[in-house]
Amino acid sequence: MKFIVTGSAGFIGFHTSKYLLERGDEVIGIDNINEYYDVSLKEARLSQLIENKKFIFYKTDIIKKNEIDKIFELNSPDYVIHLAAQAGVRYSLKNPYAYIESNINGFMNILEACRNYNVKHLTFASSSSVYGANTQMPFSVKHNVDHPLSLYAATKKSNELMAHTYSYLYGIPVSGLRFFTAYGPWGRPDMALFIFTKKILNNQTIDIFNNGKHKRDFTYINDIVEGVVRVSDNVAQANSLWSSNNPDPATSKAPYRLYNIGNNKPVELMYFIELIEKNLNKNAKKSFLPLQAGDVIETYANVDELVDHIDYSPSTPIELGIENFIKWYKGYYEI
Repeated sequence: MKFIVTGSAGFIGFHTSKYLLERGDEVIGIDNINEYYDVSLKEARLSQLIENKKFIFYKTDIIKKNEIDKIFELNSPDYVIHLAAQAGVRYSLKNPYAYIESNINGFMNILEACRNYNVKHLTFASSSSVYGANTQMPFSVKHNVDHPLSLYAATKKSNELMAHTYSYLYGIPVSGLRFFTAYGPWGRPDMALFIFTKKILNNQTIDIFNNGKHKRDFTYINDIVEGVVRVSDNVAQANSLWSSNNPDPATSKAPYRLYNIGNNKPVELMYFIELIEKNLNKNAKKSFLPLQAGDVIETYANVDELVDHIDYSPSTPIELGIENFIKWYKGYYEI
């Protein structure tokens, strides 16, 4: 099949594109290669994809509607996996307009292209951040998510609403994926695993917010990608039992579905750091700090819908995932 994958030089986009190419699909990659983090890392990911003759790459921004439309028109994709976005909770406090431009206006262009070029299924990235002020654990797609704690989370919630509207109005099958703290080889330098590893190796102090009392449902990249592709392959269906008197937030009368993709096993931040120290054979210098604005204290995914509808649940243990990341990091940076 022919896929458009936006954000194909990004962490999840790269791995997803690689998976699709290895199983024989055609992939049209879109990425603006921006400078939010190390461009050389994005280019190194991209260089692996370009080696495959079934990969076509367009360096452009999803906010450029005319260019996105041309790509859809030229390539007639069967499926779209939309992973391009301005990421990061903390960065949204510094540069909020980047999130509106990319995550709202850019997503609108993707929705319009899917409508106009008869895409069979749109799968898009949401985030566990949408659960915001929720404290009921584990987080379920059945829960209310109307109290985001960052603009990043608000834009992801908006994406879910926009996608539902297009699914309802135009019958476009749409599936949204709430990712829970993806990590692994080729990961993002702005995320905790990358930051901690780099600083420990350089004898720098690591900042530990909320005095180390965070818990995260860390999800290994291979598990994330398996979930993304399985969801994409299973085209969203309308829920014939959906009732406006007792509305299910995760489904609809329209062909619309929401899923959590998480490991279903929250890990304490201090244990996470211990595993990094163990694999580096080096202790970290630690600075304990209070909770930072926009941060969620704990994430914990209920993945029942993923199991029931897709017959899949992420399963890579954190111990193996961090070991694999450290091996990759040392190899990539020749340590």
